[in-house]
Amino acid sequence: MKICILGAGALGCSIGGVLAMGGSDVILIDRNQPHVDAINGAGLKMRIGDEEKTVKVKAYTSPAGLEPVDLVVILVKSFATRAAIESARNLVGPDTLVMSIQNGLGHEEILAEVVGREHVLAGKTYVGGVFLEPGRIISGYKGKHTYIGELDGRLTPRLQAVVGEFNKADLLTTASTNIMGTMWDKLMVNVAAGALCGITRLPYGWLYKIPEIEEAGVAAVAEAIAVAKANHIRLTSEEPKYYWDLAAEGLPADFKTSMLQSLEKGQMTEIDFINGAVVRWGERSGIPTPVNRTLVACIKGIENWIVSFGNQ
Repeated sequence: MKICILGAGALGCSIGGVLAMGGSDVILIDRNQPHVDAINGAGLKMRIGDEEKTVKVKAYTSPAGLEPVDLVVILVKSFATRAAIESARNLVGPDTLVMSIQNGLGHEEILAEVVGREHVLAGKTYVGGVFLEPGRIISGYKGKHTYIGELDGRLTPRLQAVVGEFNKADLLTTASTNIMGTMWDKLMVNVAAGALCGITRLPYGWLYKIPEIEEAGVAAVAEAIAVAKANHIRLTSEEPKYYWDLAAEGLPADFKTSMLQSLEKGQMTEIDFINGAVVRWGERSGIPTPVNRTLVACIKGIENWIVSFGNQ
């Protein structure tokens, strides 16, 4: 199967590199020129546990001029989703599938608007990746699960083919008939602590020591659960504390959410696709979401400060 990873940062390289090792024909697309040059020059260096492997894979800074592929995996920052897929229309042939495995909600709607709903799969992954330097990453894929599904919940041959391709590479992948439930389960984890970590600047070891922060995180999840129930989403649990605890499970005290990591780099966050998604779905469903709305406002305030004053 010919697969393009659109957004080959740490996670994109982690998944793309493992797929390439499993025999898939993988293309990596990333705007980071030194990163692309390093991959093309010496291969993608992947630290997997105590080993470091070198994977030969082609990398480009743009999809322009490339031929259609079987599967496009979207792993750009959420706010760049529309621009990324619009720039990659040439990769989408009559039978090409396009799949987001980004954090948050709302990507599938964007992809469907650009390439057509009939091309879109949905996915969620717990695979991790850490960027070390251009052309070199840590891949945290062992024991981490990925879920892929059709938007209508059917188990189709094309879905099974993609799942089979991932499993061939030892990516633990399941075809889901409840992909929306899976996506909301992952959303709950991000809603629980992502924004609070970004606002307070506290890594988990300190974040989880403060009762008032736990109260706010649990309240944000409770709102999200109410919204999910109103939309007939099947969740693993309807207990807010379950997701607050799950968010920190197995993570070290110095762990920082991607939202905090983005702010520390002076970058915009994915708040609109996480807590912001809860607010939007709540508005459509008539469910009030004051806690999530406040968290969105705080993060947007920090982002605005970075843009306005961060370089002073």
